[in-house]
Amino acid sequence: MSASIIDGKAIAAELLATVKQRVSQRQADNLPVPGLAVVKVGDNPASEVYVRNKHRACKEAGINSISHDLDANTTQTELLQLIDCLNNNPEIHGILVQLPLPQQIDPYAVIETINPDKDVDGFHPDNIGRLALGKPRLRPCTPYGIIKLLQHTGASLRGLEAVVVGSSNIVGKPMALELIMAGCTVTVCNSATRELATHVSRADIIVAAVGKPSLIKGSWIKAGAIIIDVGITRQQDGSLAGDVEFEAASENAAWITPVPGGVGPMTVAMLLHNTLDACEHLDA
Repeated sequence: MSASIIDGKAIAAELLATVKQRVSQRQADNLPVPGLAVVKVGDNPASEVYVRNKHRACKEAGINSISHDLDANTTQTELLQLIDCLNNNPEIHGILVQLPLPQQIDPYAVIETINPDKDVDGFHPDNIGRLALGKPRLRPCTPYGIIKLLQHTGASLRGLEAVVVGSSNIVGKPMALELIMAGCTVTVCNSATRELATHVSRADIIVAAVGKPSLIKGSWIKAGAIIIDVGITRQQDGSLAGDVEFEAASENAAWITPVPGGVGPMTVAMLLHNTLDACEHLDA
């Protein structure tokens, strides 16, 4: 078997085209254009790239994106004051605070300060709680995008056995909730998990989100499995590697995401999707 590629870049482009069409219709109806505030503290190089990509996507989709680039020495109080202003700004429908933050700032305090109705990252306890109850509104972007990728395969997810490798608040935990909501039987593995290969080898769906190149061996993959590789690590030679042994895994899997070009574009697409949804919800 040779796995089919799940082309996240192409699927994201389709989603962004739909967002652009909906934004254009809002303009035609004289409704507010969605506004996204992107807050960055410090000059983390990776954050610079992520923020630049988000602004570019917003421009293409017709969404207003407003940058707030703060000094690395910004205090938590100053950041929370800015967020409070954005919460009360009717032209801002989505607020994104780029992580990671400097050590003097508690990311949980920041997330909890964002109005849940403007929390387009989907990390506020209210939004995670809604997801846990199976009644989501604004959903974490990467797990939400992965569900779209899985749906694209045409597979019926209900009843499948899913293994999530990685238990972060950003991907692993909300991913498990998304898969439960889709009717999967879900196992979440972490650094303390024993016999990782045993768990992975029985999975119909594997979501790898650790950031350790080739952690998941191709020989572990069950025939016909669907592999979603979230991990992305820049190696010494400058190349990018995922958490899964791509070539070896492709021999057994039915579907697999590439790195890069798989999950990454979907995260940005779902951010814009969430921003538009937030705008429409705030209109109501």
